[in-house]
Amino acid sequence: MTQPRIFRFGDTALVCEAPAPATLDCQRRIWAAAEAARGWPHVLEVVPGMNNLTLVFDPLEADSEALAGQLQKAWDAAAKAPLGGREVEIPVQYGGEFGPDLQDVARHTGLSAQEVVERHSAGEYVVFFLGFQPGFAYMGGLDAALHTPRRASPRVEVPAGSVGIGGEQTGVYPATSPGGWQLIGRTSVPLFDPARTPPTLLQPGDRVRFTVAGIAA
Repeated sequence: MTQPRIFRFGDTALVCEAPAPATLDCQRRIWAAAEAARGWPHVLEVVPGMNNLTLVFDPLEADSEALAGQLQKAWDAAAKAPLGGREVEIPVQYGGEFGPDLQDVARHTGLSAQEVVERHSAGEYVVFFLGFQPGFAYMGGLDAALHTPRRASPRVEVPAGSVGIGGEQTGVYPATSPGGWQLIGRTSVPLFDPARTPPTLLQPGDRVRFTVAGIAA
């Protein structure tokens, strides 16, 4: 794998950035390096992202060059990190009022709506990272035949639990919010619950399968 670029981001942060595209191997390294960095002295916050990892540190205590060296070693050591993660099943009601863009995805891909559902529910997805809103999991593993651009005009309000496709990824909206992904279904499973520990259902590295709870015309 190509080596990442490690650079200062202002006076209090370091960024480890790998070249595109996002891959499972790259994300595994990011997760492992992030886990290691959480135990380092003077590191205040660890933020894994898509193809990148940001460390926020105490500028009065930490040596940024030494920290960059530590980060590089952690990246190299992560080459043999196990995948880990849990297996999570999420039931989905596809189509109809719950998946208003299912037919549009079918037209874009040249598949029938039934075939879109079958391919989407047949995949095993891996949570690459959480972002956008609490509990929103960006997942890799979407069948290439289902890759569909985001909507030209985002919706002002996407219901919580909506399952969508955005480019090469699929995901679930944990809370009602604006959004531009193509909505193909909805789940009743709560993705974010502040009373739960941890509050987010999914974590980086989890393997997700969507099951068909029903298909509406």
